[in-house]
Amino acid sequence: MKLRRYEGNPILKPKPENAWESKNVFNPAVVYDKGLFHLLYRGMGRDGISRIGYAVSTDGFNFFRFDKPVFTPKLILEPQGCEDPRVVEIEDLFYMTYTAYSESGVRIGLATTDNFIQWVRYEIDWVERDDKNAVLFPEKIEGKYVLLHRPMHKEPLGIWISYSDDLAEWYGQREIMAPCEEGSWESDKIGAGAPPIKTEKGWLLIYHGVDEDGVYRLGAAMLSLDDPSKLLYRYPEPILEPERDYEIRGEIPRVVFACGACEVRNKYYIYYGGADSVVCVATVDKEEMLGIF
Repeated sequence: MKLRRYEGNPILKPKPENAWESKNVFNPAVVYDKGLFHLLYRGMGRDGISRIGYAVSTDGFNFFRFDKPVFTPKLILEPQGCEDPRVVEIEDLFYMTYTAYSESGVRIGLATTDNFIQWVRYEIDWVERDDKNAVLFPEKIEGKYVLLHRPMHKEPLGIWISYSDDLAEWYGQREIMAPCEEGSWESDKIGAGAPPIKTEKGWLLIYHGVDEDGVYRLGAAMLSLDDPSKLLYRYPEPILEPERDYEIRGEIPRVVFACGACEVRNKYYIYYGGADSVVCVATVDKEEMLGIF
């Protein structure tokens, strides 16, 4: 099973006239709400600092794009940039996890909004500060917020789960998925991509896998609805890999990296960065995707 690329890819390219996104735009999050696709993406200019931009669409392919970033780094928290947003809606509020980058390393950032323009930051009390690839589940499970993430100092570099009652203090951290054997497409490291999507078979997780040559591909797994720390099935083959020119050549070559996915009219739309340079989208019928599990 393979995702189908949109023939008009890439759907967003750098805009030279906007200094903050003049070099690269990539790694987009998405939320489908009230008939609109809301896209939040990482933009980078010549200063090397990542900011988060916003675009909106009625069809998921053609986007109206705001010229100014909607989320910019705070000097104390993330002076080196805000990277790789993931967004979910929980109880009528939108929650964005992102990678906060400073000179001392990276940590998980969290912010909320009800309009995608104005944001409120949360301070996470995290024991391990060097952490990234954080995605929230789009609903509480047994009254708890649930987060997937990847501690950068834990070997092997796999996908971990954590729980919280208040979005500030997190507990129960443990690994739920690890890289595969040497020589596979996901042997070096893996990380959560888009926030999990609830299905009748479980939580569908689109994730990225990296091999020993640094090639990024997308994979799919299914987690238990009642206990998302339980892996039900992991599809053995990649569902998308770098093949097109815009995925092979760019800031970082041979990369497809998803941060957003949504279900619209029995179809999944997966939004991803191509070679850390452009924003792309691929689709698959829901029945086809769930048929592999």
